[in-house]
Amino acid sequence: MISFLFIANRALSATSSAMSQAIISNGPRPLVLCGPSGSGKSTLLKRLFAEFPDKFGFSVSHTTRRPREGEQDAVHYYFVSRADMEKAIANDEFIETAEFTGNMYGTSKMAVRDIQKQGRVCILDIEQKGVEQIKRTDLNPILIFNNPPSIDELERRLRQRGSETEETLRNRLNAAEVEIAYGLEPGNFHKIINNVDIDVAYEEFRDFVVAELKQQEAQGVHFN
Repeated sequence: MISFLFIANRALSATSSAMSQAIISNGPRPLVLCGPSGSGKSTLLKRLFAEFPDKFGFSVSHTTRRPREGEQDAVHYYFVSRADMEKAIANDEFIETAEFTGNMYGTSKMAVRDIQKQGRVCILDIEQKGVEQIKRTDLNPILIFNNPPSIDELERRLRQRGSETEETLRNRLNAAEVEIAYGLEPGNFHKIINNVDIDVAYEEFRDFVVAELKQQEAQGVHFN
């Protein structure tokens, strides 16, 4: 358990750096988990939320794609029209946006700030282009790349979903190759999780996150 990490009302040290001050003023640093579709990100996040249900908040992204079977608006995504999405982007309401297989995706500024104000770590599941964009903000995110076992395994998982056409499947696999190359390039992420065995991957993921939160608490960040 990491309940000791979330003790409130810790005074700031007089030696806190300017970066620490920025982190504290905005709340806990967001946690970005990036990786190809089918790489096991959802499983890692489900386990993290189950183990620490009150410490994290998931940033619900916007998308112009149609809901898949079982998906709910404002739970899995905010499903919006392309016109509404483009209008919001023009109004500078998003931290990051990307277009993938003909659909637009994005993370709103309000979604992240609302979670930070609650003293929770905002978790974002975003693609490579989104990572590049969020790096240019003042959010100072923790960046984790979830590396899949292989492209062949990704293809097997995506086919198993039954939600892809041959065209969209090829597009996803081509995009995955680019994303993996970016994810494994030194310096692009703070942590790379090689997700071959899900139990081992989750333990490594959780331990890294716990260590990061402990470091933030030492800097004076107040958690829920």
